[in-house]
Amino acid sequence: MKTSTAPALADLGAAGQSRTSLLRRLAETPEVGVVAACVVVFAALAIDKSTFASAVNLQGMGFDLAQYGLIAIGESLVILTGGIDLSVGALLGTSVILMSWFNVRAGLPPVLAILVTLLIAGTVGLIHGLAVTRLKMAPFVVTLVTYTVAQGVTLAITSGTSITGIGGLFSDVGQQYVAQVPLPLILFVIVALVAWFFLERTYAGRQVYAVGGNAEAARLAGIRGERRIVSMYVTSSLLSAFAGIMVLGRMGVGSASGVGVGWELSAIAAAVIGGVSLVGGQGRIIGIVAGTILLELINNGLTTLQINSNYTNIVLGCVLGLAITADRLRARSVARRG
Repeated sequence: MKTSTAPALADLGAAGQSRTSLLRRLAETPEVGVVAACVVVFAALAIDKSTFASAVNLQGMGFDLAQYGLIAIGESLVILTGGIDLSVGALLGTSVILMSWFNVRAGLPPVLAILVTLLIAGTVGLIHGLAVTRLKMAPFVVTLVTYTVAQGVTLAITSGTSITGIGGLFSDVGQQYVAQVPLPLILFVIVALVAWFFLERTYAGRQVYAVGGNAEAARLAGIRGERRIVSMYVTSSLLSAFAGIMVLGRMGVGSASGVGVGWELSAIAAAVIGGVSLVGGQGRIIGIVAGTILLELINNGLTTLQINSNYTNIVLGCVLGLAITADRLRARSVARRG
């Protein structure tokens, strides 16, 4: 009796320890909290307002999610290297105007207008990366300069007026559905999957984490950190321009009025809420996507509930503050265990 009881007790103890270990890992995983928050917020809003979960509203949220999500992924890739990109929103707005100008004023076909704009955006990202790695300039300063210049370029090209008569290809990308699912949302999912595969399943992706976690240790390990940093800045700028294609297609005109203004803050917020550490080296795509979804749920939910729009930034700011506080507390906990 005793001999059979001892293994049983041991098995129970091992099972209890396994459950405790699993709960501890879940509690320490940033993505669990934000995913749970998405479920709770969606359920609460759907119960309170039946129109929130309607197909029309969900499709509208899908369009918005694609726009914000693309620049959030680009922003997060830069943050993972220990940097920051304040130009993503302004560069998106400038890309909208450049594509419109190239297509309407310069007479370029839509495809060529898109390619030229992507080339310009990629060059901007390359300048960011080289300024940070070769000139050792602070990422905050470098991208803030681009933020200011991009807004000036936008106004200089348009003189504050909209550019009309853009090609139909833009609306095909920005307004089409595939089986009732917005095409921009599908493109966003594809980009997110590619980014996930790069970070989680490739050697270069692991190097990005290594550079952001400890640049000196990565250098001593033979990792070419400068190359990884430059490539992430280029990717961030390209994703801003890519998101600009969707924004232009959705609006139907090249407008310089408020397009992309403040979107860099939403991108940073989505990254931090999703578990990306502001000091670099930590964060996953699933968390970034969940953070973007949570922000969109809150933003759309406030509109659905007919809350004064002046309070939207207050709510989003409080959410960001809580996320940053949680990030710091999590970092301190990991440091103590280390």
